Order: sequence, then structure tokens, then C-alpha cells
Amino acid sequence: MALRRKRLVRWVVSWLPRRLTIGIRGALRWEHSITTKIRHRWHRSLQLRVVGSTVVISATVIAVLGFFLTYQINDGLVVDAESTARIQTLAALNNAQSLSGWNDRPNAQSAWQFMSQAGQALQPVSSSGTPPPYYVVVGLNTDLDGPGKGIPAGFPSWATIISLPASLPSALLADVQQEQSADQLDGKADSLLYFAPAMLTFNGGTQNGPAIAYGTPLGNWYQLYLVFPLTQQQQTLQLVQTALIGVGIALVLLLAAIASLVTRWVVLPVRHAARAAQRLSAGQLEERMAVGGADDLAALATSFNDMAGSLQEKLRELEDLSKAQRQFVSDVSHELRTPMTTIRMAAEILFESREQLDAAAGRSAELLQSQTERFEMLLSDLLEISRHDANVATLDAEPADVCDIVRRSADDAQQLAERRRCRIEFRLPAQACVAEVDRRRVERILRNLLVNAVEHGEGKDVVVTVAGDSDAVAVAVRDHGVGLGPGEEQLVFDRFWRADPARARNTGGTGLGLAIALEDARLHGGWLQAWGERGRGSVFRLTVPRVAGQPIAGSPLPLGPDEAEALTSALEADLAGGPRA
Repeated sequence: MALRRKRLVRWVVSWLPRRLTIGIRGALRWEHSITTKIRHRWHRSLQLRVVGSTVVISATVIAVLGFFLTYQINDGLVVDAESTARIQTLAALNNAQSLSGWNDRPNAQSAWQFMSQAGQALQPVSSSGTPPPYYVVVGLNTDLDGPGKGIPAGFPSWATIISLPASLPSALLADVQQEQSADQLDGKADSLLYFAPAMLTFNGGTQNGPAIAYGTPLGNWYQLYLVFPLTQQQQTLQLVQTALIGVGIALVLLLAAIASLVTRWVVLPVRHAARAAQRLSAGQLEERMAVGGADDLAALATSFNDMAGSLQEKLRELEDLSKAQRQFVSDVSHELRTPMTTIRMAAEILFESREQLDAAAGRSAELLQSQTERFEMLLSDLLEISRHDANVATLDAEPADVCDIVRRSADDAQQLAERRRCRIEFRLPAQACVAEVDRRRVERILRNLLVNAVEHGEGKDVVVTVAGDSDAVAVAVRDHGVGLGPGEEQLVFDRFWRADPARARNTGGTGLGLAIALEDARLHGGWLQAWGERGRGSVFRLTVPRVAGQPIAGSPLPLGPDEAEALTSALEADLAGGPRA
């Protein structure tokens, strides 16, 4: 439905003049902007939703009640008018029957005389400037022939404001005519009253209004009709409707003001609590809420303050513990370096003379040498991570070609790749990608990424891609090994985290390599991100700014398989008849 509407709008707009099209598009954009702002405000403001819902519900209830009340008042006014009109019609009938000649067979002259006499006698006298309470019409039986049929010429002036055919309903005339004809046949005059709603026509049809018409036979020859205008009842009903509308609008506004005031009492403390929570989460641990009274909101403020105090105390304890841990790691690392140097010297002497020892002692010397190197690496990583924790790590940035750093970092990984019978493929740009970086730290980052890619690549090739733009330079290391599970893209940078805890400890580094690499990337003002899927391998992307300290908005390389690889996988899936990845 929405698509058809959009197509119809495009079709209509394409046929409109260009200026009108521009105006319509501007109006549509303005309407969309206003609608978006209102929707955004509606979803974000609890007070607006409460007040708006109160206004809509109260307006609906008041409108329904006003409709039924108006209906009841209107029905009561009509019933009262009908009762009054019936009484006045019976009185007029009795007065007409007291006149001479009302039941004589008429001719042209006697009919004119009786109808004039009856009209003058029965028509009520109205005050100056006000209409009479009812209008009287005396007519002849339409079954008679002769010049006296209907309203004769020269009828009194009060009847000129009444148009008989327009004001008297045809159904009423037919009922009275039928009743009078039946009375003539059976010789009885019952004088029954007939009632019908009518439309009173004034001044030759230029003005009209609702009315009630009563009719009854007057003897065997004449008919008496009384038309009662409902002008006063209509004015009364309009006055009631105006009063109901005014009271309804005032009541809706009053309810809206009350709802706004009540919700404000509740929403303001909640807003204060939200702002306090935001400041607390931003690190302002001294933030507290004002407590006033002893109601539920005061209990909320008290609970929030207790929570903030407890959180502040716990964070202080954690900070002290973290400082103690960092100090402990730093002290232990420094203290271990001296004995470790002695152990390493002894291990090197034993390792160089291992051929002169027996087989068991020679093997022990080799193990001592390898584990000593591993232990030194762990000490070096612990010292480096303690510098980052203490915020004392420094950046020695200088312009360098990232492509050259990539090639130098791959030396150690190349030897491991040869043992794993795989190769490292480089996709480097033709031009140099120069950036202000700390060579030592970037080399350490790339060395960790390449060694991890070879170790977890399951013997498959590793692809290293370098790209740059005007703001940043990126390096992506892609392997096709076991990959990463859902949520492991962030866990992989945690300290001592391993994707497979059951993996033998004779592979892998110290468990701090990626954590240190992440801190080195942040020290450059860059990013180190990971992507991976089970069975499809993983991608680690390093992005650093061209100029040290300059913020970056994006990376020159995508995080994940590139488009060429995705297209190749799709073609292979089509050829194999399997689903696309």
C-alpha cells in the first residue's frame, strides 16, 4: 500500500509544473520534518504522552456525553412542544366550532367569509417584532369544486407569510382529507388530530425553519391546520450546545493542566534522577539527589543516594586494589629481571655445552633455554602492560612507511609459516603509505597479529592488506582458520583470554599480546578491531591516523572479507549447488 501511494505521488508530481513540484516537495519535507520532531518528542517525553492521552480520552468522553445530553435535551424540548401544540390545537378547534357557519355547506362567498372570520378569530396576536406562537390555516375540502377551493384570494395579511404547499406536509393533508371523507360517508364528525413534522417557509420561501404541524377536519367542509414554529426550542438547543461545547473545552483544558501538573510532580524527580545517574556514570561519583519529604519519590532519592555512596565506596576499593595489583606486577617484574638475567646466563652456558652432556641432561638444557626465553617474554609483556595501566607509556612517533613496517614484522611469522607449510600473501599499494607512528609499537602489533594468524590458520594462507586515504592508514591480517564465535570479537583482546582453553600450552604466546596491541593502537589514537566467523577465519584490522593525535572517522579497509572474496564464495556456492555464505 505504501509503495503504491509513493508511485501515485510520483506520477502526479511528474505532471505538475516545475515550480509547483518544488513547492510540494518543500511542503512534504517540512511536513516530514515536523512529524519526525513530534514523534521524537512524543516517544521521549513521558509528560507529553500522559497529557496527550488525557486530552484525547477526556475529549472523547466529553464529546460522547455531550452528544447524548444534547439528544436528551432535544427530545425533551420536542416532546414538550408537541404537548403544548396539541393543547393549543384542541383549544383552537373548540373556538372554531363556536363560530357560525362552520358546518354549513359553503359556496364561494360564504367560504370566503367564514375563512376570513375564522382566521381573524383564531390567529393569536403577536407582540411587536416577535413572531406569533403558531400560525392558523383554514382551508376547504379539496374534493369540493368551485371558486372557494383552497385559500381564497384576499385572505387576511397574516397568512401571506405562510406558504401552504411548502409548510404543510403532503402526508398530513392526505390524512386530514381521508378522515374528512370518511366522516362524510358515515355521517360522524370525530375531529381527530393529525400530527407531522413540517418545515415552516417564510417570505415566499426565502427563509425557513423547523416546525410542528397539526391538522384536523372542521366539520364536513372545512379543515383546520396549526403550524407551530420551533424557533425558540432551536435557540434553546443552540444555547445548550454552545454552553456544552464551551464547558467541554474548558474541562478538557483543565484536565490537561491538572495532568501536566501531576505528571510534572512525578516526572521532574525522575528527570533529576536520570541526570544524576548520567553524571554518576560519567565519573562524578559525588553526585547526589536532593531528598525532600517522606513519599515514594523521597524514598527513590534516598535509595539512589545510598546506591551512589555504595558504588563510590566499591569503586574506591577497586581503584586501590587495582593500584596495588599494578604496583605488585610492576615490582615483581622488575625484581625478577635480575635473577632472571642470572638464570638466563646459566641456561645459555648449559645450552652451549649440551653436546658434552648425556642425552637427558642435554634435553633438559634445551628445555631450560626455551622456557627461559618464554619467561623473559612474559616479564617483558607484564612490564609493558603495567606501563599502560599506569598511563606512563609514551609514543615516539615519526614518519614511516607502513608497508616497510609490515615486511619487517613478517620475518618471525615467515619462519613459523614455513613450518606450518603455508605462506603469507602481501597486498600492498604501489605507493608508500606514510604515517606518523612509533615503529617499535606498530611492529609489535603486526608481529602479534601475523603470528596469531599463522598459528590459528589451520595451515592455510594468510593475507596481509595495506591501504590508506587522506586521513588514515589501515592494515588488515586475514586468516582462513577456525575463526571466532559470536561475541568473541571483543573477548579476544582481554588479557590471558584463549578461544580454546583446551588448546595445548606449547602453542601461543603469553596471553597478553593482543591486549598490549590494543593499548598500543589506542596510544596512536587509532583502532584495533576484529571480525570472525566459525569456519570462515578471522580478520584483524589496525587503523592509525596519518598525523599522530589527529582523530579519524573511518578506515580505508572494510572489517571482514573483501568484496572479491565474497563474490568468489558466492560463485563457488552456485557451482556446487549449495547455499550462499
